[in-house]
Parts: sequence; structure tokens; C-alpha cells
Amino acid sequence: MTKELAVIGAGVIGLSAAWRAAARGHRVTVFDPTPGRGASWLAGGMLAPVTEAWPGEEDVLHLGEESLRRWPGLARDLAAEGADPGLTRYGTLVVALDSADAGHLDILAGFLRKLGREAQQLTGREARRLEPGVASVRSGLLVPGDLAVDNRRLLNALHAACVRHGVRFTGERIESPRPPCVLAAGAWTGRLHPRLADAVRPLKGEILRLRPRRGCLPPPSRTLRAMVEGRPIYLVPREDSELVLGATQYEAGFDETVTARGVRELLEGAERVFPAISEYELVEAAAGLRAGSRDALPYIGELEDGIFAATGHHRNGLLMAPITADAVVAWLEGRPLPEEVAPASPARLEREHV
Repeated sequence: MTKELAVIGAGVIGLSAAWRAAARGHRVTVFDPTPGRGASWLAGGMLAPVTEAWPGEEDVLHLGEESLRRWPGLARDLAAEGADPGLTRYGTLVVALDSADAGHLDILAGFLRKLGREAQQLTGREARRLEPGVASVRSGLLVPGDLAVDNRRLLNALHAACVRHGVRFTGERIESPRPPCVLAAGAWTGRLHPRLADAVRPLKGEILRLRPRRGCLPPPSRTLRAMVEGRPIYLVPREDSELVLGATQYEAGFDETVTARGVRELLEGAERVFPAISEYELVEAAAGLRAGSRDALPYIGELEDGIFAATGHHRNGLLMAPITADAVVAWLEGRPLPEEVAPASPARLEREHV
């Protein structure tokens, strides 16, 4: 049965849900004044549940891995719509610069081995052999199963696919969501429903985009990640030779200004990992707001009759877009949600207050 669906928010989560629902014949309206231009536009594009994993966050890892398995299918379906989202399969190399960072990497490697995940520990020399531009590092961890996507190509492809299937876009402000409705407004979702008011918060992140100049060493061939003096940093190559560098993360409310300190920290950290970046052209500096939750898990599920939460994905919005969209469509059509989504149910908000 064809249904009407309102989706509030046109980031990667909202667009993915709208496209999947419209492709199955439902009539969808998306509310967002600037579709595709929120935090998703500024993302690094890593699809890396394993290298984001940490002890105590097993539910996040399992949800991310199930969504990662759905990513090739989503990419194929988008390509069939006429738009390639730029999915790459080169994996991730995590490097440690000193003994403290190496200890962090050892903990991660041990945790992944315990879970039976594929990850290969490397010496510093082996890491540099894989990526010749890497600085002198103490050790490395190669995760071949990680993927990456060009976030901007993806968002443009999703928007085009939505339009192709008749999705209506409007910048109209919606004060009181009426069912059936999906709340996918990222960091702003807490303003749309009282149960999410204290559960979703903005986490500021600054990113840079750089491009090698003539004579510079080219960007790495795979995603590079590192801890630099306890701060995480990533370098994600794009097919057009651009390099996305990120990301800072701190509590700053809804402030989206780029700070000199944030730019300095990113560039200094990146230069210690990949020294050639100091000669690159700085193309863009921007800041976005991730949607943080209380426990690193998103909120995916019904908040009340006819109102569905799809928010709080933190740094995993692009990664978890496929499974979140599938959950939205299943809910809309009265089918069971994917079982991996169960730990992300908003029902845990009540348990937290018991």
C-alpha cells in the first residue's frame, strides 16, 4: 500500500531513507532548506567500523559492520540510477607515531582479534612500504575490509535519485511533526521531539581539503589514520587527487565557525603523519556539527506512534546510512526492523531514566 512519508532533514540519512521509500512507490516529502549541505557534506567519507571500534562499543561495531555489508548494494543501486557515488575499496592503514600511540594500537588490534575481525599488525618499516609518503612511524595496523566513499558525489547522487522517483523537497519549517514522519535532522533533531531534547547534542568537527601542487608527492592510496598526541586524525584520498583531512571534535554548541587552533592542530598532526602535506594547496576549511548521542549508538526506531527517529549517528552517519534507510522502509511498511538495529532503539531512553 502506498503511503505518505515526511522526512525532516536531507543529510545522508534523510536522503537515503527518502530515496529507498520513494523507489518502493511511497510518496515522500523532504523538509530541509539546504538539502545535502549539512554535516554530511563535510564528512571524510570513511566506511570503517573496524578502525572506529573500541572495547565497550560492540553494539556500535556490529551495527556498523552490518551496514558496511549493505554498502556495495546501495552503491550498485545508485549507479543503476545513473550516478556513481564513488565507492572505493582500498582499506585503511592506522599508524602509531610513538610508544603511547603504539599501545593504543595494540589494544585495538587485540580487541579486533578477539572479535575475529581481519586486521594485520605491521612494523613501521612495513607500513612505510605500503605508503611511501608516511613518516617514520613505530607500528601500523592494516584493515583491508574498510571502504570509503566520496561524500559529495554520494549526496548529489542521492538527491538526483530522489528527484527521479518523485520526492518533493521543501524548505518549509515544520514545527510539529505529523505521522508518518522520520526525524533525521542530525544535530538539530533534539529540537523536534521532547524525548530527544537531552539525548542528541551537536559535536563540532573541522575539516580541511587539500590538493598536491606540481612536484608534490601524491596523496596516499588508502585512508590513513593515526593518533597524534592522543588526538585522532585521518587523511582520506579522493579520485580527483584531493585529500580530506580531519577532524577535530569538541563541544561548542551550534557554533560552525572554523578556528585557527583547529586548522593548526589538523595541519601539524597531518604533517607528522604525512610530511609532504606541508607543500599541498589548502583548498577548503570548514566546520560541521555531528549528531552525538549519550552512548555512541544512534537512535533508530519509533519514538511514538508514527514518529521514527533516525539520528545520533555521531561519526558514523555515512557508514550507517544503508541500514538506517532499510529500517525506515521496513517500519513504514509494517515489517520487522533489521535485528542489528535493536540495540539502537530509542526505547533505551526510558531505561536510562529508571
